[in-house]
Amino acid sequence: MKHARLQILTADLPAASLLLAELGVFNPDTRSDPDRLLTDIPGHRYRELHQQASTRLQKITTSSGYQPALQDQTHKPISEQTLMETNHWLGEAWQHCSDHEEAQRSHLDELHEIEQLENTLSNFRHLKIDLGRLQSHKRFLDIHIGSVPQEHLVQLRDAVSLDGYLLIEYLEKSPNTHVIIFGPGAGRSPHLKSVLDTAGFRAFELPEALHTEPRKAALSLQERRNQTHQRLTLLHRDFTDWLESVKPKLRESATILQLAGPFVQLGEAARHRGSLAQLRGWVPSADILRLTQALENRLANPFVLQTRDPTEDERPLVPSVMRHNKFLQPFSILVSQYGVPRYGEFNPTSLFAITFVCMFGMMFGDVGHGAVFFIAALLARRRLGTFTYFAMAAGISSVIFGFLYGSLFGYEHILHAVWISPLTDPLYMLSVALTWGIGFLVLVSLINILNHLTLGDYRGALFAPNGLLSLLFYTGLLGMGYGFYLKVDTGPVWSLLAILTLGSLFAYKLISEQAALTERIMVALIETFETIIGYISNTLSFLRVAAFSLNHVALAIAVFTLANSMGEAGHWLMILFGNLFIMILEGAIVTIQVLRLEYYEGFTRFFAGDGKVFRPLKL
Repeated sequence: MKHARLQILTADLPAASLLLAELGVFNPDTRSDPDRLLTDIPGHRYRELHQQASTRLQKITTSSGYQPALQDQTHKPISEQTLMETNHWLGEAWQHCSDHEEAQRSHLDELHEIEQLENTLSNFRHLKIDLGRLQSHKRFLDIHIGSVPQEHLVQLRDAVSLDGYLLIEYLEKSPNTHVIIFGPGAGRSPHLKSVLDTAGFRAFELPEALHTEPRKAALSLQERRNQTHQRLTLLHRDFTDWLESVKPKLRESATILQLAGPFVQLGEAARHRGSLAQLRGWVPSADILRLTQALENRLANPFVLQTRDPTEDERPLVPSVMRHNKFLQPFSILVSQYGVPRYGEFNPTSLFAITFVCMFGMMFGDVGHGAVFFIAALLARRRLGTFTYFAMAAGISSVIFGFLYGSLFGYEHILHAVWISPLTDPLYMLSVALTWGIGFLVLVSLINILNHLTLGDYRGALFAPNGLLSLLFYTGLLGMGYGFYLKVDTGPVWSLLAILTLGSLFAYKLISEQAALTERIMVALIETFETIIGYISNTLSFLRVAAFSLNHVALAIAVFTLANSMGEAGHWLMILFGNLFIMILEGAIVTIQVLRLEYYEGFTRFFAGDGKVFRPLKL
């Protein structure tokens, strides 16, 4: 990675930013200019116009439901005047959309009001009187209309009759009954209100639109509904015609905003004073020549491109380029879930892909199951997208190990095992998994040492966790364990190596810790003990590779045992659904277990994961 400084004329900034976005090789450096020669940030008005225009376009697309496709045309820089005109036109277009939305909302509110009136009117459809008269005040007649719970109806009728009132039922809507209560003289009975409240009487308030006979009111509401629907249809037709007429202009505006975007994205990476400007950023070393040639071809005015290597204090700021082919892309995404490698660190994507595929196949080796995974990945490639190659690689690995194990949909007698059937010698499978784990841990420890050396951290390469001394201690520990396993005398070499390296680690931790002596001794003892336990537990953790290969066979045996206890139809159904169960459940579990080994036994030993992603300017 190189740090690039591009010095150009201020007038060429939009053209240069557009070119950099087309190439996709320039990651802006937004730090202030160390020379303090060019301190002004250009394009304030340009960015404001772009932000406002983008917001308006987004509102228009949301309101209209039309997503304008970008026009295929020659990329040309966008001037501030063009951006201003585009923003002004989008403002007028959004005003049209806003007026349409407001009119549409008004009509929809009216339809909602009509619906509410119709629901209210349904309570009086059995009455054949002017409903307005039931609401108006009469000098010699007291009228109450509403509903009462059915269980209180008889008591209410008797109670109001004592005051000379009549109760008429006109509609039942469980659990209520709609009634009209009337009697002589408004307000003549002072006890009527308390009687109605006690009975749970709920009065109806009739809107003015219903102050007529129910039949006439229903016809009026229906006519009003039809007119509102007609206005909505006409409004929608006018808006559709308008949208069709402005679609070319919307596509043009979207393209203009896209082409103006790179200059806006530069932000503080661009500085200027007067007619001189500069851009600062990070460019991959392999792209410097291509960038220079493109600038020579596209910029009419002279420019100066200066590049240099990152300084030591800049290393934490340098972005890491994560470029991979289609096969490695899904593995790169999974690596990114853990973190991004620092600049200069080993990129574990290739190692992750190889070891993941190998461990998955060893834990889930079956020709039939692997073939199903492969075919399913091909059929679902549109849905899987980038992870199609991930699933295909897992399927191929499963097929290869299936031939090595002689397993086809759990059947062990159809294919001849090229290597070994796991259940015939479980101890051998465990020893193979243990050997694999030892090799894996040694490899990632060497990568960790290499990372420290690359960064110039020689002390870390020697004394850090998983450094050279830790690796030598692990080697001595392995030598002692191997001799104990074979029950042979390996001499004092391995024991001496383990003791000396462990003592060196303890001494380093004791000296480097800044605390009281007692506290330093305690911390050094704990961290040294943690080193011992860590290597032992991490090594034994790889036994799961063999355990799941045995588990795969055991599950198949369980399925066949159940199938053999059934009739012919049940036998084949059990075989079918049993294999489906194994593929879904165990396939998911094996994937999780392999990821765990990669992340916790692998990445934690050499991969800090706190690097910065290379984010170049793009259209």
